[in-house]
Amino acid sequence: PMSFGLFLLFVAMPFVELALLIYLGQQLGFWPTIGIVIVTALVGAFVLPQQGLQTMRRISQAMASGEPPIEPVVDGFFLAIAGAFLLTPGVVTDAVGLALLVPPVRRAVARWGFTRMLEKGSFTVHTYRTGDGPDSAETETVTTAPGSTPGTSPGNGPPRSNQGGGAKRPR
Repeated sequence: PMSFGLFLLFVAMPFVELALLIYLGQQLGFWPTIGIVIVTALVGAFVLPQQGLQTMRRISQAMASGEPPIEPVVDGFFLAIAGAFLLTPGVVTDAVGLALLVPPVRRAVARWGFTRMLEKGSFTVHTYRTGDGPDSAETETVTTAPGSTPGTSPGNGPPRSNQGGGAKRPR
């Protein structure tokens, strides 16, 4: 399944983009079509760095307050994907890249992706906390098995969690 998706992404998508650009060129003309591609690239070049800096500030603020910067890191991941799509010439990739620049769209895609990960496979999250406070050197590992919902493992109650090193802080 994943190899077919990669096939579509890297082989079929350029043909779709080319066909769409030819169609738009026939319908709108050469220069308006080129203009659309250039304008989307300029919008991305203007908005992407601003959102990237804002995301870096949010990461710094979260870390300074002792919170894991999960949401800003996920935003940064999707901003990088948006940038790659905006750098790729084409109408479909530009549309996807521009959509990922919209924070609610980005969060909806992230929620969908994480839900799919929870449904289709297992993953482990490691969090580490260091510092001088009462919960210094705290580590926590949470593993979610395939088919479980967030916060549970099938038949075993809550996810497995290994605590060590420090006092558990309230969650």
